Amino acid sequence: MNILPLLASLEPDPQNTWAPVLLLIVMAVGFAVTNIAASIIIGPGRTGKGKEETYESGMVPIGDTRKRFNVRFYIVAMIFLVFDVEIVFFYPWATIFPDAIAKGTSSGLLLVEIILFVVILLLAYVYAWGKGVFQWD
Repeated sequence: MNILPLLASLEPDPQNTWAPVLLLIVMAVGFAVTNIAASIIIGPGRTGKGKEETYESGMVPIGDTRKRFNVRFYIVAMIFLVFDVEIVFFYPWATIFPDAIAKGTSSGLLLVEIILFVVILLLAYVYAWGKGVFQWD
């Protein structure tokens, strides 16, 4: 008994496999167009001096818009992004590492790589701390 024709008949038609993706794209475009059209049709169309003023969380805007900020705010933001991206790299490593231990292949090398990765990031953190980046005075 040849099973290959039976398996070929169970395989879905390639044109039908794209139908859910096409339906999702049509729904997304339709939703976006409907929302834009509804906001134009239903939304208020008033204009005037009050509508053209700058709105700053309910407060009257005062001062110069070109005020300088301390660079430490940006450095802290960049350090946050570095550690945030670090967490993203931990997920693939964490999924591969248990399999490597079970198979007994290169688990030591994977462990050394992740320890080196964390040490480099900690050195950057200690360097920033030593430069006084985290002092808000």
